[in-house]
Amino acid sequence: MTRRSSFGRSSLVGFAAALALSLAIPRAVSADVWTDAKHGTVDSGGVKIHYATMGSGPVVVMIHGFPDFWYSWRAQMAALASRYQVVAIDQRGYNLSDKPAGQAQYDMSLLVGDVRAVVQQLAKGQKAIIVGHDWGGFVAWNFAMRHPELTERLIVLNLPHPRGVAYELTHNPEQQKNSAYARRFQEPDAAKTLTAEGLAKRVADAKDREHYIEAFKRSDFEAMLNYYKQNYPKAPYTEDTSPVVKVKAPVLLVHGLNDTALLPGMLNNTWQWLDNTLTLVTIPGVGHFVQNDAPDLVSSTISSWLQLPLK
Repeated sequence: MTRRSSFGRSSLVGFAAALALSLAIPRAVSADVWTDAKHGTVDSGGVKIHYATMGSGPVVVMIHGFPDFWYSWRAQMAALASRYQVVAIDQRGYNLSDKPAGQAQYDMSLLVGDVRAVVQQLAKGQKAIIVGHDWGGFVAWNFAMRHPELTERLIVLNLPHPRGVAYELTHNPEQQKNSAYARRFQEPDAAKTLTAEGLAKRVADAKDREHYIEAFKRSDFEAMLNYYKQNYPKAPYTEDTSPVVKVKAPVLLVHGLNDTALLPGMLNNTWQWLDNTLTLVTIPGVGHFVQNDAPDLVSSTISSWLQLPLK
């Protein structure tokens, strides 16, 4: 089966246009996100979800992936706080959020419910801008599909639409090979191979790395891998042929092209699963943690895109 690229039907914003738009946007005030952020919790069906927040205005909910915590969004929080109330959560199992036992406690429906609880409490009846990376991106896609009444816009970093993920896992041997790490994470004793120091090794700044080590020591490694055990497709892989629930909100996709876990072929035909505009920004030379590896470009792109008129 030959797939057509979606790019011709997308609303494509090039880097030059995004950067030009960003010149009209006030630059973020200097902020030490670690010390300046305020903290709180919401109750999600008896599970405490911790969040860090800065700024005021329309609510932007940011959802991290694996292995990470709310501080993943430090650059974007500082950049957006002059216009928005940015709310970065710890997903269940991580850092200061609760860590319920059992694989079923990490089902996608419950992860979406955690975000819904945050939006309902902090947006106070209004829609929110939903931002996700990695597993947070998977949650963000599902949240937008299940709760269009709560989703103003959707921004996803390095996590293509779930149907694109399923298609490539089914038909692309290279993607199957590159997803071997996920199959290892689904093994019963996989959590025993993880350490806080090992998970934080990717963080370049020494001070930030210490924050990560502390957060991972407070986290539950088994819970972190339950995301994979409960929700990641298992071999033999098959396409998702269920009825399509299209995303109603405008979508911004940012993808670091050096991501070896999620190959860019997964981005094809994303337009088929949307009922609004799609803006795709691909960044060569940058890997999976695009918001950390290209923080200024990602922050300015998000800021610029948020100023574009809605459909």
